[in-house]
Amino acid sequence: MTIDTKQLQKAVIENKKKHNFNTTDVKFELLLLYGEVNELFQAWLKEDQENINEELADVAIFLLGISEMLGSDLGEDIVKKMAVNAKRKYVHGKKIVIDD
Repeated sequence: MTIDTKQLQKAVIENKKKHNFNTTDVKFELLLLYGEVNELFQAWLKEDQENINEELADVAIFLLGISEMLGSDLGEDIVKKMAVNAKRKYVHGKKIVIDD
């Protein structure tokens, strides 16, 4: 199954508009994202897998919406960042060198 993240971004914004939610205040959306990450953390602490899955989706939805608000393509940005990460060498999780 192929997922077009740019289409998902647009769908998130359209849903927000349809329900009269914020689509312009990035600072506010980042604050809400922080809240969703906290809810995910709380679900994880309780080992509540069903709620974990729901909160993961909420976090992703907020990231998609924020990306659309900022004019970014989250899918492309993730692919680029994964390529950078693949070239890194780590020692116990700490970056020490980036190969070019």
